[in-house]
Amino acid sequence: MAMTHRLHSSSCRVLLSLAVISAAAAACKPKATAPSERAEILIGATLPLTGAEARIGGFFKEGYELAFDEVNQQGGLEVGGKQRPVKLQLDDDTTNQATAVSLADKLINSDKVDFLLGTYSTALVEAQTTVAEQNKVPYVNGGGAASEIYQRGYRYIFGALSPVELLGTTLMTWIDEQQRAGKLPRPSKIALLWENTSHGKDFRKGVSAYAGKRAGGYEIAVDESFELGGKDFGALLGKVKAAGADVFLVDAHLPDYLTMHRQYLDAGLCHKVVSYGARGSEQAAIDALGADHVTYVLSGVWWNAQLADTIPLARKFVEAFKAKYGGRTPEWFQALGYEAARALFTAIRQAGSTDREAVRAKLAALRIDSLLPGGTLAFSAAHGGAAQNAFVVQQNLPDGSAPIIFPRDVAKVAGVAPSPRCTP
Repeated sequence: MAMTHRLHSSSCRVLLSLAVISAAAAACKPKATAPSERAEILIGATLPLTGAEARIGGFFKEGYELAFDEVNQQGGLEVGGKQRPVKLQLDDDTTNQATAVSLADKLINSDKVDFLLGTYSTALVEAQTTVAEQNKVPYVNGGGAASEIYQRGYRYIFGALSPVELLGTTLMTWIDEQQRAGKLPRPSKIALLWENTSHGKDFRKGVSAYAGKRAGGYEIAVDESFELGGKDFGALLGKVKAAGADVFLVDAHLPDYLTMHRQYLDAGLCHKVVSYGARGSEQAAIDALGADHVTYVLSGVWWNAQLADTIPLARKFVEAFKAKYGGRTPEWFQALGYEAARALFTAIRQAGSTDREAVRAKLAALRIDSLLPGGTLAFSAAHGGAAQNAFVVQQNLPDGSAPIIFPRDVAKVAGVAPSPRCTP
């Protein structure tokens, strides 16, 4: 009897040990990787709905919601012969990197989402993509364009935004056309200011590389960085003034653009060409600074509603957006949120399942008609999963419009250089 008891106790200890080991092994496996058993397809996302980027986060939310509404109004996505509704689980990351990371982990491992759509701003996207990659969850975003996001060898990250380096190159291409036409001096002095982020460094690289290839064409007289959220740009602008530059090129997020341009105007500065990168034409800038104070500012953007005149899907998107949101015209933020969601939906449909690996493979091979410049969207393997669509350059004019001025095949008017504001 004692022997039987000892054997029974030993067996229990063995079984208990095996149970512990099994539990530990299960805990070490990637979580929530199985295809969804729900009737609906659950897609998670975070956006900066509060904090410094709340305004733009709200715009991305509009783009996402329009894309989801369109699919569900058609009965859902056809996946494996069945129509399945799509649901967006959206959390507020408060424009905070740590929060964005924590919420991405929660969405994957607690809420058990099938896939992820991205947040907005380079810093938040860059931090959050690590969580998606570690958990092998396809992550499609329209809000992060810095090349660092896509140079880490990640396989599950896809970006609908073309790289910011290409923005710098595009602006310089237009400037070079004006110089060749005799509208700008040769050489032209450039004052180049850039935010001290991977986003800003990419912009600097694009401008500098282009200028460097035009021997005798350009001199970068000022090349300075600044921190996000700056309150006083007086010292930087003092250097710009002392340099006697012809061209003023800045890469800045909206809050820094508003602060810097106000101080630029107060300092009495004026240049033949002025651009704050992707900033300049937003209604928020016009409201804050006054339309007359942003006249002739250039901006290079990933999308413009004027593309509806030449790209069928852009026209369809603009019409649908206006119908849903009271006649408002969408900006590039809503368009890129919408297009990121549409790309993910297409890959799920093509995969015929919610298997993450199958969907990842379809995203990697994706090539679809698009509302973006060029009319096609593909995620470039050579660029780590980032799209490579062209930018469009627009310019604020005295009548309050901001027409596309470049590239020529989609331009509405010829751009103005030098700025009449700086012409005696």
